[in-house]
Formats: sequence, C-alpha cells, structure tokens
Amino acid sequence: MTRDELMPALGDRSDSKLRVKQIAGHIYSRAVDDFQQMLDLPQSLRDELSTSFQVQPLHVATHRHSTDGVDKFLVHNGDNEVYECVLLPYEDRVSCCISSQVGCPMGCKFCATGLGGFDRNLTAGEIVGQYLLLQRRSERRISHVVFMGMGEPMLNLKNVIKSLRLLHDEVGLSYRHLTVSTVGLVPQIHELAQEQLPIHLALSLHSPLDEVRDRLMPVNHKWPVAEVMQAMRDYHKATGRKITIEYLLIKDITDTPDQAHELARLVRGVPNVVNLIPFNWVDTEQGFARPDRERVRMFRAILNSKGVNTTERVERGHDIAAACGQLAGQHKGAFGSNLGRRKGISPLVTLS
Repeated sequence: MTRDELMPALGDRSDSKLRVKQIAGHIYSRAVDDFQQMLDLPQSLRDELSTSFQVQPLHVATHRHSTDGVDKFLVHNGDNEVYECVLLPYEDRVSCCISSQVGCPMGCKFCATGLGGFDRNLTAGEIVGQYLLLQRRSERRISHVVFMGMGEPMLNLKNVIKSLRLLHDEVGLSYRHLTVSTVGLVPQIHELAQEQLPIHLALSLHSPLDEVRDRLMPVNHKWPVAEVMQAMRDYHKATGRKITIEYLLIKDITDTPDQAHELARLVRGVPNVVNLIPFNWVDTEQGFARPDRERVRMFRAILNSKGVNTTERVERGHDIAAACGQLAGQHKGAFGSNLGRRKGISPLVTLS
C-alpha cells in the first residue's frame, strides 16, 4: 500500500496522517515486519492493525548462501507457489534481483525459468515484499534493484509499475538505481515509456540476427530484432535514458565475430551499454555451453573497436544456481511439474 492507500485503513482517526507516516516509515524505511515492533504507535492501534493486516506476506521456503557472499531465497506467500530473489552485496553497494512472476511464459531456450513454464503474476506487494525481506537480512542498505529474477516483467506491467513507484516513493530508492529487463515486448515497451519513469530498461537481445534469435527466443517470431530495437530507440527518446543491451554469449551460437560486428552496427546512434553475459550452465536440449575466455575477449574487443560501451556481467552465485538464467523455483503448478521432468534442473524442496 502507498500512504494514500493506508489512510482509509485507519478510518476516521484524528491522528491518521501522523500514524500513516509512522507506519510507512517502519515498513518501507526500516523494513519492520511486525506491528508490535512499531513502538511509537499506541498499543491499541498496534493490536487493531495486527488483526486486520499483514506487514510481510512472504515466507522463506529455502535459503542458500554462496561461497562468494550471494544469498538466494525461495519464498512464497502461504500458497507454496514459490519464486526466487537474490541478495547481491558488492564493496560499493548492495543490490538485489527480484522476480515478477511465478515461472515465465516466454520459453527462452537457455533459461531455467523459461524451460519450466508459467503459473501466475506476482502482486505489487509480493514484488516489493522481496525487497523488504532481503533488506531485513542485509547489514547494509540495498540501494539497487534489478527486475531480472523469474518472469517477464512486461507481462505484469501494472504491478511492476506500482512496485517501481513504491520502491521510489515509499522506500526512497532512486529511479536511476532500478532496472527492468525484458525479452522485447514492443507494445509494453511503448507503454512503459509513457510512464516517464527514469529507470534503466534492459533488453535481453542475445543475438542481432533474426535467424539465431528465432532459435533461442520464441518472442522474436512476433517482434524481430529491427522492430524491438526501434522500440528501444523510442524508449530512449521518450525518457532520455540510455538503453542497456543484455547479450548472452553461448559457445559457437551467439559468440561469433559476425554477430559482434552486426551488434555494433545495430546499436550505433543511440546512447547504450552492452552487457556481455557468458552462459551460466543450465541443462538444455540443445546442449548449450559457455565460451572460453579468449572467445569472450575477442567478442568484446570487436565491440570496443567499434566504439561500443561494453561491460561484462560479474558472475555471482553460480554455485547455488543464483546466476543469470539459473533461477528455477519449485512449486505445485505447471512450472514446478515441468521442472521435475527435466534432467539437470533440481527443484528446491519447500520447507514447512
């Protein structure tokens, strides 16, 4: 709830404006998860709120800690339809990766989530709840959020937009520290642009060639490369934000020199950054593999020689399957059932 939505919940109290400010501060600024811990509220109000509302609807099913400091949580809101969020501490900041759906309907061939299928969208409360849950487990403030967990955010745009506003207006995060990733749904990219939110928009491109992207990402059959790149240019014009191109390097498939040259041509003329992501292992029918370091260096060198601003994703959480493309929670729906039939993807056991 926003503060405006909290106000009617307090009824006709004469001090409702003050109490809403206090409640919002506890929930969003201090990540308090129990009304009884809000000691500046009258006891009678704490009791009343405790009987009518939940501060934190999420429960932790499993928690895994990586050797490089990453924490992955499998969470649910009581229905055992679970999804994953990841806490990513760095020296200069703390970031987190959150989900927008239970599973994902996009069917990308290289992604553990996409291989499993889809059950439902997450509510804005479940989305922001992931941030608050992770904040309670972080010694430092989480300043950056990426919508790169399970799901395609653009297919849940209403709830994603509300969660972005909550993270900015109530939690106090900068819009410039919020990143939404998409496989390239053109109408929704235009819809998001109309919101004029100065967030980062990241396109999961993964190949500049339609014949390659068609094999990897079913979405490309509907919105091919030229069309989705035009939508990204339109997004830049509408918001003034540079675009981010997420590019997965798969051995002998997307890491070829001709694709590096074509990618450089494709992004010419629009402020951008290309983020290279060496493939993180997921058992796939195609037997995808990670390119060796020399191949990654070659691809990046070509982009750099063409003046393309290029970064490489720092691999974190690989040993607990928390890296890019590896999130695949287990639950009772179609998504979990599909995972159970796939060799090499080990569903996590939901704890009571």
